[in-house]
Amino acid sequence: MVPLSVLDLVPVADGSSATDALAHSTRLVRRAEELGFTRYWVAEHHGMPGIASSSPPVLIAHLAGATERITVGSGGVMLPNHRPLVVAEQFGTLEALHPGRIDLGIGRAPGTDPRTAAALRGTSAERLHAPDDLPDQLVELAAYFRGDGEVLAVPSAGNAPTMWLLGSSGYSAKVAGMLGLPFAFAHHFSAANTLPALELYREHFRPSAMQERPYSLIAAGVTCADTDERARELALPAALQFLHLRLGDPRPLPGPAEVAAFEWTDAARSFVEQRWADQVIGSPDTVRAGVEDLVARTGVDELMVTTSTFHGQDRLRSYELLAEAVGLRPAAAAA
Repeated sequence: MVPLSVLDLVPVADGSSATDALAHSTRLVRRAEELGFTRYWVAEHHGMPGIASSSPPVLIAHLAGATERITVGSGGVMLPNHRPLVVAEQFGTLEALHPGRIDLGIGRAPGTDPRTAAALRGTSAERLHAPDDLPDQLVELAAYFRGDGEVLAVPSAGNAPTMWLLGSSGYSAKVAGMLGLPFAFAHHFSAANTLPALELYREHFRPSAMQERPYSLIAAGVTCADTDERARELALPAALQFLHLRLGDPRPLPGPAEVAAFEWTDAARSFVEQRWADQVIGSPDTVRAGVEDLVARTGVDELMVTTSTFHGQDRLRSYELLAEAVGLRPAAAAA
């Protein structure tokens, strides 16, 4: 099995708070380290009542401080929302605090709706559609970490985290390849583009000082429980939450009562089944087979798993069952 990692969206369940969600993430990152997961990433989302991860560098500082070995990073920082100098200073500080344990995953999507994106960037919604300057921003950011940027970014020079480019389409795949960066693809919400994007990345890859050969991972939705039926039951609230989001009504993660009371039309059921078709959901045996098949089909070097359940203990248990199913071992045990 390729290395396994965790993508944490820090889900907020209905009736709970961001404080509860963040406390659970702290427990989860410690357990992920114990189980032998390679890295632990947190995403950048804004204006979503069901996600408590809006400030990756702040959360990364906390999670890295709560652990000892696991790599912690962003999946990702949405670079158009920030000035490269600020990102360099933030992640240079994180790398100086936790040498060799920080990833800087970069994305180009806003991570929110147009109105919130405009507020983040201090511009108008109309100007959000300006020509894409992500490659120039990445070059500027890398220069600060080398110490040859237009200004001195302290303490970034000499404290460079591992940089990744994230994507859900072919554009980011090609940019990652041409710049010689490791590439992470959002299979969990853009599965139809996974194989074409990975092919483009490998085709366009050019060796760089950061990466000698292509290195790719995909983030996939995985829910594991004692039985297939129980796993589908645990995965249903997240599917309903995503349906609400697609309908323009973002909400906290719904509880069992809301799921039971929801009017499950044929269209809604079809939406859930289509979403589940791109995820790995089931008992340990089912999940092991699904994960092995996904890795074989995509040829990725690493698999990043994201899991969302209404009760935090079910999410924790899902990662434990997954680790056991695929024979994951902590680094100390493996040595």
